[in-house]
Amino acid sequence: MNDSLLHIPGYSVHGRLGKGGMAEVYLATQESLNRKVAVKVLDKLDDEAFTTRFIKEARMVASLHHPSIVTIHAIDRLADGRHYLAMEFLPGGDLGRYKGQVLEPGEALRIVRQIAGALAVVHDKGLVHRDIKPGNILFRDDGTAVLTDFGIAKDLELDSDLTQFNVAVGSPAYSSPEQAQCQPLDARSDIYSLGVILLELLTGENPYRGASYAETVLNHVQMDPPLLRRALDDYQHLIDRMLAKDPDERFSDCRVLLESLAELSDLDLDFTRIAPAIPLSRQAEQPAPRRRYRGLLWGLAGLMLLVVSSGGGYYVVLRMKIADLLELGEQRLAEGKLMEPVGDNADFYFHEVLRLDDDNAQAGDGLQRLLAARIANALVLAGQRLAEDHLVQPEQDSAVFYYQQVLGWAPDNAQALAGLEQVAQRFIALSDEAYRRREFALALEYIEAGLQVAPQNPTLLELQATHEQRVRKANAARVASRPAKTQPRQQQQEQNPIKKFWNRLFN
Repeated sequence: MNDSLLHIPGYSVHGRLGKGGMAEVYLATQESLNRKVAVKVLDKLDDEAFTTRFIKEARMVASLHHPSIVTIHAIDRLADGRHYLAMEFLPGGDLGRYKGQVLEPGEALRIVRQIAGALAVVHDKGLVHRDIKPGNILFRDDGTAVLTDFGIAKDLELDSDLTQFNVAVGSPAYSSPEQAQCQPLDARSDIYSLGVILLELLTGENPYRGASYAETVLNHVQMDPPLLRRALDDYQHLIDRMLAKDPDERFSDCRVLLESLAELSDLDLDFTRIAPAIPLSRQAEQPAPRRRYRGLLWGLAGLMLLVVSSGGGYYVVLRMKIADLLELGEQRLAEGKLMEPVGDNADFYFHEVLRLDDDNAQAGDGLQRLLAARIANALVLAGQRLAEDHLVQPEQDSAVFYYQQVLGWAPDNAQALAGLEQVAQRFIALSDEAYRRREFALALEYIEAGLQVAPQNPTLLELQATHEQRVRKANAARVASRPAKTQPRQQQQEQNPIKKFWNRLFN
């Protein structure tokens, strides 16, 4: 389309910024506010379903409010009926400008943290971006990273480095394993894609990008997260979790990811604070001999700092990391997240502390309180199952299961021992009821089930020992209670007075 022919009421169009499969983007000035905007215009009029989705998604993005989500200003139609979207113009270019470059870890974390914050808002709305890649992360003049292109007015876009039979294949270099295999997606897919971007910013390369679409997909499905160089050891855990093949092993959501990013950012700041700051302006005021003397002192101070930072500095950072893990453990304990979700629960964080400091009293106390909470939960469930008569079934959701689970943790727990005694008494009562109904086989089953729970219960042992005798006695009593058999016919006739009369008359 010729730019000069495009007329958008209320906007002065300056030129085309780019073209996708279904839309063109123009740079324009919104005349009413005299501000630069990017205007995305649909190419087609005949695809009603696509137009409806375009409008729906535009309104959805407009409802998302975060400094790192692109701002939507307006949505309207041209005179020829095509819809257009006016949005914030981001003059700082996209993240692709850093391709092949290695960023300082602090800068890489800053960018990823901003996009993770935007994704947290997106995911809170129940949405998944599905196309996190450098080309969809743009920058404002102040350096703020901004997430764009939420699937609005775009067909599958061609990845500039990958083609398959000359067909556009999307962004496979940043796709999660489940996305590459066309499986259902959730927020964790976006976290994986963001992890690939972080890896690329830290190392300068994307190891998953292959020579073909098929090779790239296979790499995402099979290739383990790469090991970072020694200087980036502190970021290995973050990369491993973001790029885990199994979504359940990744961060459960972006808010948990943001906590880990904040922890690493704080660690970087603390190393920065350790570095000496020399007031150069004052040095310039000193006489030359004194400057040399002060320079010697600073040299000695730097040497001392190096020695201290190799030991004491590490200790300080370690204590900070332990403090953060303890805080996370306490938070999850208060939230009732004792053992789940995997990798983000109280038990995990307290054990991580003990891995770093095996004598840590706070972590030990935390695990004791965690165990007490698990015991309390199990006792509540056991009581509920007992009231429902779910004594031994289902096997892993019964009163006996939960009571025995508690005794596995605390062998002398009085409530669990008393609970098993209640189960035994219940089996005794059930066997008595079965005996009264003369269901002797069922009564024996109840007795034997009770002995599985309480092998030394004297009542159950006695019931088991006397079962056969009790059955014989019950059967004998039943026979004795039956009415006498019918007397012989002749005897009956003799006892009948009418019969007797006729017999005398004719004999």
